[in-house]
Formats: sequence, C-alpha cells, structure tokens
Amino acid sequence: MSKKRIGLRTVKIVFVKLVLSLFLLSIAWVLLYKWIDPPTTLHMVKRRAEAGKADKNDPTINYRFVDLDEMSEQLPLAVVASEDQLFLLHNGFDMEAIVDAFKRNRKGGNIRGGSTISQQVAKNVFLWHGRSYLRKAVEAYFTVLIELIWGKQRIMEVYLNIAEMGDGVFGVEAASQLYFKKSAKDVGRQQAALLAAVLPNPIKYSAKNPSGFVLRKRGRIARAMGRLGGTTYIKTILPAHNEAQN
Repeated sequence: MSKKRIGLRTVKIVFVKLVLSLFLLSIAWVLLYKWIDPPTTLHMVKRRAEAGKADKNDPTINYRFVDLDEMSEQLPLAVVASEDQLFLLHNGFDMEAIVDAFKRNRKGGNIRGGSTISQQVAKNVFLWHGRSYLRKAVEAYFTVLIELIWGKQRIMEVYLNIAEMGDGVFGVEAASQLYFKKSAKDVGRQQAALLAAVLPNPIKYSAKNPSGFVLRKRGRIARAMGRLGGTTYIKTILPAHNEAQN
C-alpha cells in the first residue's frame, strides 16, 4: 500500500473518531443538563464580556435558577402564548413558521426568526449566537437531542431560567425579584405577560420602564393566554400534573 493511501486512511480514521467523540460528548452534555442546572451559558459569558468592554460598574450577570414548581404557572403560559403556541404539539420545529420566516427574510427588511422555544434553548444553552448555516445545523441537532432526552417540561424549565429578560438579567426569578420585588412563584398574569413581551429584545425593551409598545404587547399576550384556556392549556408540563400521573 502506498504512503499516500496510508495517509488518506489515517485521516479518515481520525475524522471518524473525532465525529464519534463529538457525538458522544454532545449526548453526555445534554444528559448532564437533564439533571444538573446549567451554571452559565455561552450567551451569559458573552454578555458579561460585552459589559466589561463597555466599562460598566457592575458587569456581573444576574442569574438564579429555580425549578418549574417554584414559578407561577402564568410564566410558562405567557411564553407559550407569546413565543410558541404550538410548543406542546411540535417535535422541536414549527415548519410553517420556519418557511414563513424564510420567505419574509428573502424580501429584505427586518430579519425574522421562526425559532421555537426548543430551538431557542438549544441555541442559548449549547451554542453561540449567529446566523450562519453551520450554527443553525448544529442548533437543529441539539434541538432534536433535548426533545428526545429532556422532554417538554425540562425544556420549559431551562428556557424560563436562561432567557434574558433585561440587560444582564437572566431567568424569571432574577427578573421577578428585580422588577416586581417578589419571587417568580408569586407573579400574576399581567406581570408574566410583561416579561414575555420583552423577550424578543430585552436590551431594547424594558419590563422595568415599559414603553407604550411593550404595554400594548403585554395586553395582546395576556389576551392570548386567556384564549388558550389559561394554565389548563399547559397542564401536561406542570410538575403537579406529572406527579399525579405517576
């Protein structure tokens, strides 16, 4: 066998081993976060670095992880009503929304996403932010993994804890304490809708000093929460329901 063929075979073996190692590592990572709360995310690290570069007095990240049963049931309902009304029905992807976003983005103007809550969790927990096709492909891969390994309840729990809801403010507990002076457990429908209203751009929009636009969006989200049937709509992902089933 020639040296060239031996070298090519070696490269193929190394490549296969690398791909297999990355696959196993990704599985282990997702399995770990099924049981262990993420201590931080790449997005949090990036936001802290950005704050440091801006010479802010306090570049720390306000992040407090709480279990889903330590949150008001209005909070998961609010983000479903606002961000992903098919969350309980899809397998991680809303193909109609993705196609619609693709068509709109081709026409130019403001870029719109068609990401589900599951995709947002995959992106914010495991990946960097960006618009490359490579990142979207890896995002899709991690979305499939968390849907299969975590399930809807854990996906929602992590989402409500790692979503940025203000400048350096991550998760519903930190946001509730800062904006409403109460725990996430005691948040009502209007307050939950207000937090959901700032999610698309928590740097531009404020839950502390909401603009007219944010207040109008809060009203639309609150009405959507009612149209969905209230917290009964999300009962299958509530801890109390799953405990009763067991």
